[in-house]
Amino acid sequence: MSTTISGDACALPAATDAPACALPGSAPVAAARAWVGPTQQERFALLRRAKSIAIVGASNNPARASFFVATYLLSSTAYDVYLVNPRETEILGQPVYASLSDLPVVPDIVDVFRRHDDLPGVAQEAVDAGAQTLWLQLGSWNEEAAAIAEAAGLSVVMDRCIKIEHARFHGGLHLAGFDTGVISSRRQLLAR
Repeated sequence: MSTTISGDACALPAATDAPACALPGSAPVAAARAWVGPTQQERFALLRRAKSIAIVGASNNPARASFFVATYLLSSTAYDVYLVNPRETEILGQPVYASLSDLPVVPDIVDVFRRHDDLPGVAQEAVDAGAQTLWLQLGSWNEEAAAIAEAAGLSVVMDRCIKIEHARFHGGLHLAGFDTGVISSRRQLLAR
């Protein structure tokens, strides 16, 4: 993308800027990526099928991308949202679990906000927990983690903000000042 779109905590980056949802210390984007992610329609289907999302690396710091994403998912979606961070007990009035294995349910999507070197381990935890999808945030790209998840049958999404994707698919980006390219006075209603 060549422009920065503001008004959203997970703004799309300008070509020379770091992604707003990227984690500090994220691995630099390699020039050649061998892994190919799901298409737009496949990502939409993943979000439509999901009932629960676990946010690994959830933060109580309002300046962190995981806090914005958790706030959005809790307030603007019907997902059951579970927060995972071994150093917290409560975030946004929600209980926080120490690990994926401590969750009371099997999450459909595991949305990850962790450092690059931690991603393969989190991918294995998602596999062990029985998740259906491993979702790595903007700036997170780890082909080893993708291989671990895909070998166990999980769908994988990397370098995409789940908040932006959900809002884009469900008509919410226009509310944040995004140009969705759709000119209509009719608002599309979707079940999820």
